[in-house]
Amino acid sequence: MARDPDTIEREIEQAREALAGALDELSDRANPQRLSEQGKEIAAEKWADPKIKYGVIAAGTLIGLLLLRKLLK
Repeated sequence: MARDPDTIEREIEQAREALAGALDELSDRANPQRLSEQGKEIAAEKWADPKIKYGVIAAGTLIGLLLLRKLLK
């Protein structure tokens, strides 16, 4: 049974609108600036954790002291 051309046009238009909405959402999610900001926020949250912050400082200090010791020998 053949469908009405107006119905087909409406369905095509609805599909276009749905695809356009999906593309807009994907482009928003994949926006490099947004991803960069999100990465900065996550890094700041992790750095605020004392276990991570002081662990990194201690590891850096230890590596620095070992390098200094090796250079002075």
